[in-house]
Amino acid sequence: MADHTGKRGSKRAVKRIDTSSIKTTTLLSFVIFALFLVMILWGLSNFYLNSFYERARSQEVMRTAETLESQFRQDRYNFGPLALQTAASNDLYIRIDTAEDNFIFDGTREVQGSDAFENDVNRIKEKLASSASGNVSETRRDNSGMGSRLVYASYITASGVDNILCIIAPLYPDQVTIRILRDMLIYVSFIVLIVSLLLAFALSVRLTSPIEKLTRSAQELSKGNHDVYFDGAGFTETKELAKALNKASYEMEKTDFYQREIIANVSHDLKTPLTMIRSYAEKIIDITGDNPEKRNADLNVIISETEHLNRLVTDMLSVSNLQSNNIELRMETFDLVEAARSVYESFLALATSEGFEIHFHPCKPAYVVGDRTRMTQVMTNFVSNAVKYSGDNKYIEIRLSKTSKKVTFHCIDHGMGIPSDEIGHVWDKYYRTSANHERGIEGTGLGLAIVKGILNLHGAKYGVESEEGKGSDFWFEMETVRKPSAEDTEKKDG
Repeated sequence: MADHTGKRGSKRAVKRIDTSSIKTTTLLSFVIFALFLVMILWGLSNFYLNSFYERARSQEVMRTAETLESQFRQDRYNFGPLALQTAASNDLYIRIDTAEDNFIFDGTREVQGSDAFENDVNRIKEKLASSASGNVSETRRDNSGMGSRLVYASYITASGVDNILCIIAPLYPDQVTIRILRDMLIYVSFIVLIVSLLLAFALSVRLTSPIEKLTRSAQELSKGNHDVYFDGAGFTETKELAKALNKASYEMEKTDFYQREIIANVSHDLKTPLTMIRSYAEKIIDITGDNPEKRNADLNVIISETEHLNRLVTDMLSVSNLQSNNIELRMETFDLVEAARSVYESFLALATSEGFEIHFHPCKPAYVVGDRTRMTQVMTNFVSNAVKYSGDNKYIEIRLSKTSKKVTFHCIDHGMGIPSDEIGHVWDKYYRTSANHERGIEGTGLGLAIVKGILNLHGAKYGVESEEGKGSDFWFEMETVRKPSAEDTEKKDG
């Protein structure tokens, strides 16, 4: 048993590295980049060190030659100490040929007076004599064991006399210099790798820290914890993501609240008529079965409650069909103003019986293409909602306006209005406003969800403008078409 537990513990201890994670990818990318830089550095040092040294050495020799020429013209008698110092410190062979004598300052050898460069001097002097310019230079590479070298010569005119300055400079770094450079390169490579590792680790932690926090918060949200807070501190992108997730969490919490509320309300709406149907059926059996008048009254109650259940189930079925696009529209060209007038007239009886004041403001005939029955259902729903939420102010307006290509339907009430933070949810299924809860208004919140689906199928624009305590304006807008001719109507009827 102990051995088995030990094996499980060892398996847990070995954690597999996730090569696709941001942290690992960033770390590996920096390390690979650092290795790439080191390889380039070593490659350049191996292939271009000599050529780079030659170019730099040649430029330095040219600058030295200009300094010596200037010094010789200004004070030729103090030229010797400067030339000797320059030759020794820069590893140069310097020779000045005057009318009186030849002066050699050899910083390339310990033995003074050496004639090792005599052939180079003679050749460059011949080249200078045949050249039209005042100075010449060449790089010599031979197998004499002396290596490559720069040979330079120029005329220095002083007191009307042409003197010749010759400079010979070895163009190869000595072995000590190369060894020092290679050792330094090793240290630099090691430092670059260490710094890259530290930077990569720090950057990967900084990059992944806010993402890991967001992930943990998202996992909590997936468990149903809507109190979780998304913290995206660190980067603009993670801050924006956290802001969006916090808003989504808030909206999900509200949606869950509304759905729980409406499930309770729907359960109540279903339970109440079922209870009444059962009660009245039992009453008929036990009490009123032999009394035709009372029995008929009880049966009417049962029928009424059954119709209420039927409307509720029909609304639920309509929402389901709209969501699954399983609904067929019977498209035709009709006058929206005329359809709106029929809706207005259907509510006149309510205006008379319950004291509502409903005003109709039509515009000129406006023909649209759509399902007349469904669009009538939309307008009826808008007016029905206005009646429900008008409160003590029973004034409702039905207004239509027309432009050259569009017609807009408005249903305006002056009742309780909708809270600003709830306007975005009025089109959601199972939604009921907080005012609805407070005042005990009946309804399951499916009406506007049905309206939304119908208007979307017609490609209509829609919306609501509302201010709490002052009322609401529900509207939709459709494109108009030309009035159908008599021939079109006859073809359609035929």
